[in-house]
Parts: sequence; structure tokens; C-alpha cells
Amino acid sequence: MSIGNSIARLFGRSPIRPLLRHYETVHSCVAELEPYFMAAIANDWQEGKAIRERIVVLENEADDMKREFRLNLPKHLFLHMPRTDLLELMSIQDRVANKAKDITGLMLGREMAIPEPLAEPMLAYIRSTINTSAQARTALNELDVLLETGFGNREIKLIENMVEVLDDIEGETDDLQVQVRAILFGIEKELHPVDVMFLYKIIEWIGELSDRAHKVGGYLHRLVAR
Repeated sequence: MSIGNSIARLFGRSPIRPLLRHYETVHSCVAELEPYFMAAIANDWQEGKAIRERIVVLENEADDMKREFRLNLPKHLFLHMPRTDLLELMSIQDRVANKAKDITGLMLGREMAIPEPLAEPMLAYIRSTINTSAQARTALNELDVLLETGFGNREIKLIENMVEVLDDIEGETDDLQVQVRAILFGIEKELHPVDVMFLYKIIEWIGELSDRAHKVGGYLHRLVAR
């Protein structure tokens, strides 16, 4: 296949297309966190291991897509969307999947128990994080469609509104993080200090994952505004 055909296959008419395909794989990693935490709460580490293996496969696929994107991104096309911004957005997306793998790896390695008072709040926190990622994927999809069909001020406003929704979901996720940390603080004297330390680390990493998904929306807004 010629270089020109390879670029056409990867990008089509939109530089967002491969970013969207990549993020769909990234989001699949993130979506696996809900069943993973349900398995952890049930102390079912056989199921947890199986889910973790699916996440690793998906994260590896995302890495392959990232490499293909970097190798094939033209240096002189899509000047309305700077090449450096597109490369940075791909890196941010990839770090979302990496964090999902990190969270599950740490928990599986220690077979981390989720204390009963934390179980439902942690699930709510995870679900809100997944919603943040889902909204980032939706915004990417919408921008890809608009680049294919052409867009003006009205369509730009639509993207801005979607990013505002992403901001709201991220704010809700931040509030849930505060609540989960407060619950853990209230029971930490009943737990082994090392377990408490790692629980706080997992709570922090979930927040970082949500922040990275939210940052995808910020970069989309930046691309549209140019």
C-alpha cells in the first residue's frame, strides 16, 4: 500500500477519525472498571484477573493505534489543526488507558479488599468517572462528524456545549472523590495502615483518570477555537 493510500485509510477526510477510533478503545478500557470493582467488592479475584487481562489487551491495542497515528500523521496537512496539538491529544488519550491498567494492576497485585462502607460510594465514583470518559468520546465523535460534513458557528457552539457537559460531569466526579475520601478517613483507624495508604492511592488514581478524560474535552475545545 502506498503512503498516500495509508494516510487516506487512516484519516479519511478528518484528522479526528483515528483519534476517535483510538479513544473508543481507550473508553473500552475505562468501561471495564465497573465490573472490575464489582468483582473486587465481592472478593472475586478470579473474575478480577479475567477483567484485568481484557484491559491489558485493549491497552495494547490502543498503544498500537497510537504508534500508527504518529507514523502516519502528515507534517503539512490539516494546518487548521496543528500537528503538535493532535499528537498531544493522542498522548492524553493514551494516558487514560494507561491509568485504567495501573489501577487494576495495583488492586489485583494486592488483592485489595474494599471495606463495606466504601463499596457503594466507590462504585458511584467509578461510574461517574466512566461517564466522564463516555462524554469525551461523544464529543470526539461529534467533532469527527462535523469535520466530515463541514461546520460553522452553530456547530462550534454544539461542541462547546458538549464540553460544558463534560465539565459538569467532571465536577460531579470531583465531589464524589471528596465524599469517598471522607468515608475512608472516618474508618481508617479500623483498617491496616498499609491498606489505608493503598486505598487512598487508588482513589487518587481514579481521580487522575477522570482528569485525563476531561482534558480530552479541553483539547477539543482548543482545536475548534483555532
